[in-house]
Amino acid sequence: MMGQQDGSQDRLFYSFNLDEHVPRDHLLRGIDQVLDLRELRAQLAPFYSHTGRPSIDPELILRMLIVGYCCGIRSERRLCEEVHLNLAYRWFCRLELDAQVPNHSTFSKNRHGRFRTSDAFRQLFESVLRRCMTEGLVGGEGFAVDASFIRADANRARGVERGQVPKWENPSRAVREYLEGVEATNPVASDDTELPSERNISLSDPAAHWTAAPGGPPQYAYSTNYLIDLDVGIIVDVEATPANRSWEVESTKVMVDRVEERFGLKPRRLVGDTAYGSGAMLSWMVKEKEIAPHVPVWDKTQRKDGTLSSNEFTWNEQANEYRCPEGVSLRSERRNFTEPRDHVTKADTIIYRSRKQDCAGCQLKQRCCPNTSIRKIARSVHEESRDVGRAIGRTPEYIDSKRQRKKVEMLFAHLKRILKLDRLRLRGMSGARDEFLLAATAQNLRRMAKRLLGVQGRTAAAI
Repeated sequence: MMGQQDGSQDRLFYSFNLDEHVPRDHLLRGIDQVLDLRELRAQLAPFYSHTGRPSIDPELILRMLIVGYCCGIRSERRLCEEVHLNLAYRWFCRLELDAQVPNHSTFSKNRHGRFRTSDAFRQLFESVLRRCMTEGLVGGEGFAVDASFIRADANRARGVERGQVPKWENPSRAVREYLEGVEATNPVASDDTELPSERNISLSDPAAHWTAAPGGPPQYAYSTNYLIDLDVGIIVDVEATPANRSWEVESTKVMVDRVEERFGLKPRRLVGDTAYGSGAMLSWMVKEKEIAPHVPVWDKTQRKDGTLSSNEFTWNEQANEYRCPEGVSLRSERRNFTEPRDHVTKADTIIYRSRKQDCAGCQLKQRCCPNTSIRKIARSVHEESRDVGRAIGRTPEYIDSKRQRKKVEMLFAHLKRILKLDRLRLRGMSGARDEFLLAATAQNLRRMAKRLLGVQGRTAAAI
């Protein structure tokens, strides 16, 4: 017999348990078991008044943001709608069926107010990282570092060239933040001083960097920099920078120092790509931090025209000279000066030269210096650290590190394809920092839920 549903919805009383309607293998169940916001509530308490009407619970706002970033809900308006309709989201946010969902404007007011002042998102990220460490998911032996470009919320067709930056009237929050940063770096500049800018600057988000590095058309972007532990791929630190290689490399020093200071973690080896293989960076790792650099050495000394490269010359540390295959010496100086000189150039190199009379009759001159009368070799002041990097590059451990470095690339792919963070919603460096911290927190929570609790539901399949 064909059944028929009773279409009436006029019952006054229901026996309904929200917990029973959330699947046991749901992603948010796993996250809820490893998430503890009690410490964060205590840290936020000084930023609330002790009198007046009670505010919206900050834990509710943070739980809703975690839902949005874990489940790829980019719009806060849509997030409020989804929490209102989705039983699992309501359960995770501790909202009863008849409880009202906060208005979307609440997120902006708290983000630009007490959350940013108290650095709440950084504290949330670090509290989750501490839980990962407590559960044994962070080994601390090896770290990997890399950066990925994220498009800014700025139209690439609406920009101005260098020197054409106007005087903003009624500037937005992102523009005010940018102007305050310019003033802080150049406090004595006059009103007529040209604002420091890149080749092209956005009028809506001037802190975004104009770049074409991803291989597509030029666009405004920021870089999210990840420092991850290589055991299971837990993110131990994240930093927002302009989309510029030099800024990305410098952020590595900030992250490594911060993790060592706050968590006592200092890796034995650091894995990265060629961008982190400059002489200065290798010297920082080897001499200052005593970290083994598992990165390709940025080396342009190898010649491609068939002439002798500098690695075919023998270096003598005690004599401070090179020796060519014919035994001729190349030195930085050939006489004693009254005042000793270091001979270091602006490029942090020391030039070693042969003598003209030695090269004139040499049988290897056409293979050594066919277009000049003498041979010159520019030796980096960081050459010892570069040699350490080259030696490590010939070890089996380095091959294993190259394979493990894929873990950070997988996190960036997950960030853009699963969490949908391929374009920022917020503007300014502070906005980029907030989004990157929340996204990294979400990735750590998802991975911890899977590793510790075996969450295998549909919503966790792409962890």
